[in-house]
Parts: sequence; structure tokens; C-alpha cells
Amino acid sequence: MRRKLVYVIAIVVVAVGGVVYTVVSGNEPLLGLDLQGGASVVLEPTRAAEPEELEVAVEIIRNRVDGLGVAEPEISTQGGNILVQLPGVDEQQRALDLVGQTAELRFRPVLNVLSESQFEAAAADDPLLALYALTAGEAPADAEVVLPLYDDDRNVVGRYRLGPSAVAGDSLEGAVALFHSFIGWHVAPEFKAGPEGIDRFNAVSRRCHSRDPSCPTGQVAIELDNEVVSAPAVQADSAVFTPFERSSITISGDFTEEEARDIALVLDYGALPVELEAQQSQIVSASLGTDALAAGVIAGLIGLGLVSLYLIVYYRLMGLVAIASLGLSGAMLWTIIAWLGESQGLALTLAGVTGLIVAIGVSVDSNVVYFEHLKEDVRSGRTLRSAVDRAFPVAYSTIVKADFASLIAAGVLYWLTSGPVRGFALYLGLATILDLIATYFFMGPLIGLMSRGSGLYAHPGRFGIPAALVKPGSGRPGDTP
Repeated sequence: MRRKLVYVIAIVVVAVGGVVYTVVSGNEPLLGLDLQGGASVVLEPTRAAEPEELEVAVEIIRNRVDGLGVAEPEISTQGGNILVQLPGVDEQQRALDLVGQTAELRFRPVLNVLSESQFEAAAADDPLLALYALTAGEAPADAEVVLPLYDDDRNVVGRYRLGPSAVAGDSLEGAVALFHSFIGWHVAPEFKAGPEGIDRFNAVSRRCHSRDPSCPTGQVAIELDNEVVSAPAVQADSAVFTPFERSSITISGDFTEEEARDIALVLDYGALPVELEAQQSQIVSASLGTDALAAGVIAGLIGLGLVSLYLIVYYRLMGLVAIASLGLSGAMLWTIIAWLGESQGLALTLAGVTGLIVAIGVSVDSNVVYFEHLKEDVRSGRTLRSAVDRAFPVAYSTIVKADFASLIAAGVLYWLTSGPVRGFALYLGLATILDLIATYFFMGPLIGLMSRGSGLYAHPGRFGIPAALVKPGSGRPGDTP
């Protein structure tokens, strides 16, 4: 009896202590995309991609998303595609555009700058020039290309005719966005040292400064994903650098702070190994996520209320114990979910909420198994006290087997799936484990203590056991026949 009391007190202390810790530390569950709003997109490669390429792309996208400060993004491969889910992101469309940006950086010498009318006239005389005007994603590194020149409203007002790429993005080590009072927001790429990095840029700088035939305009175009973001003229700064032997450069182009940071972000984390196109985009508003969360909470409360009413009406005191057991396991579950959200970035999605609601049924099944075993023993002629002690080990063995089947299903789902289904499996499995703990350390021992309490044991009806089930002549309720 003393051991049962220790079990009950210990698990109550653990549950209450966990709730106190969660409140004091300020831990809160991290809500997923469908509960707090955000954005998601399915990215499909424009060509057949190897699994290794997709894995590299996933890692680069994850680094970019981390740079945006998005908590608990879900980035994974689905067949030959990549699924990106960004919960809680404020600027959804900007984030979606950024994660799929190829970030293929090239430095090309500018051969000519034409107005749109000049380009049309020149293309009519020189059909080859028209072939250079390629659409985004088709500009080869080792050939001349013609790329649009945009005004502030993104209208095409001219064309850049560019020579073959002189420096590629793989010569960079990173990039940062900076602000200067003279040039405003700009991007400062950091080149690798030696012939594979800054030496390549210095070589094209010399050609452009001397107006070599390969760079007659003296300009170097900075092309990012087949769009010219800037085309500055090469100038020597002898007060800082030995002429044309620069250790760093500046990319400027009347950038806003956001534009500069986005360019620096994609350059800093490298180019994607394969070009991706958005196939399915979804933006979930915060209000819609709030509605989904409210619906899940209401569904859970209705289910819990109906289950509680059933338990109290049918099992009386044992029903109250079952509800208290649900409360304890719920408190421990809340503590774990909040801790995982704060420390591990684990998000609670609507599928996870569904898993928790289903777990209520699993927990009630455990209680019903024990209660019905107890009633069967009383029907067989045992007293309530002896039936309580005998029924629990047998019932708990059945409960473990049944819950283990749920754990197997949850484990298989978690192992073989991803995204929301995985969240459902995780929370269902976690709630099932806590149900086993609460049943063994709280529900069983507490009913055993109550069956020995003064006055209560004399009334099996208070445990939901009809008087018709108690056989006459079975002795005092506290005696063993």
C-alpha cells in the first residue's frame, strides 16, 4: 500500500513540476504551418536530377531559410521534387521566391548596351543576335548572351550584349549586405584566394579597364540567375588597391535593404545544383491557421467532455480517476511538446493535434480494459478489494499489448512518411507511451488505495459496479474469499 502511495505522489509531483517549469521558463508549443499560417511550395527540377543533387539542394534551401529566421521549416524530398513548408513567415511570397532561386552568379564583360529599338533593328540585320536573346534559365556560361535591361517598373527598356562568363559563383566564399552613405545598400562578395577566385576577377578587370576588344565598354555585368543586377565600369582605386589587383568588390544597383540582403543570402549559401520550378504554392494566412487551431481545440474539448461524461456516468469514482489520469498524462505531454518546440524546433501541426485527440481514445481504452476486468472479478464472487489487486496486473498486460500495437503503427508511419503524417505518428506514439506511464503509476495504484479507504470500499456501486454483480455470501468487501 505504501508503494502505491509513493507512485501516486511521485507522478503527480512530476506532472505538476513539469507544468510549473513550462510556465516559468516561458516554453510554448511551436505551431506548424497549418496552425499559425505561412507558406509552402513544391519545387520540381527542370531536368532529371540525381538523388545526390536533390539532397544538396535541400541543404542549401535549408540554409537560406535559416538565414531568413524561419522557425522549424519542413524541407524534404518527395520523389523527384522538393517540398518546402515555412510556418510563421511574414513575407510569404518573398520567402517562396528566395528558396527556389538558383543563385547562379556570373561576371561577364559587357560588349554593348542597346536600347530596345536599337536591339530590334540590329536583330533584323543580324539574325544571330536574336539567338543570343535567351529566356531565363537558358543562358550558357561559355557563349555570348543578350539579357534585358529593366527600368524601375520592370519594363524592358534595352538589352545588354554580354560576352562569355569570366568568373562564376564557385569563385566566391560568401557575401554580405552592407550600407554606405555614398552608394546606399550594396552587396560585398568575398572571393576565394588565388587563381580559382579573386585572380579571375582581376583578369577580367584588366581587360575591361584597357577597353580590350573582349570588353569594349569597360563594364563588367554581374549576372544573377540570368538577370543583370548591376553593370559597373571598372575603375582603379590606387589609394586602396594596387590597380586592378583587387581583394574585394562591391555589387551596387540602387538596392533596397531587402533586395541587398536577399542577394547576399543566396550568394552566401551557394547556387542550387539544379534549376527548380514552383509547381504548387500555398499561402496560409495567420487567421486561417488560427481558425484551424481553434477548430482542433474545440474538437478535442468536445471529445474529452463526452468521454468524461461517459466515464463518470458508467464508472463513477473510477471514471473520476480515469479523468485525473488523462489530466496528468496531458500535463506531461504539454510539458514535452513545449520543450521540444523551444529546444528542438519541433512544430505541432493540425495532424499532430489529430494524433493527440486519437490518443484520448487510446487512453480511455486502457481504463475500460481495467475497469471491465475488475467488474468481471466481482461478478465471479471476489470482493472489491481482492478484485482490485488481482485485476490490475492482468489488465495492464492486455493494455501493454494493445498500446504496443498502436506504437508499431505510429513507428511505421513516422519512419516511412514525412510532413504532417509524421507529426500525427509522433504525437500519437508519445501520448500512448505517457498513457502507459499514467496507467501504471497513477490510475492502478490510486484505485487500489481507494478500495481500502474508509467507507468507500463498502459501496461497490460507487465504483460503477452494480449491486446485482456482488454475489451474496462473498464476505466483507475487504476480505479475500
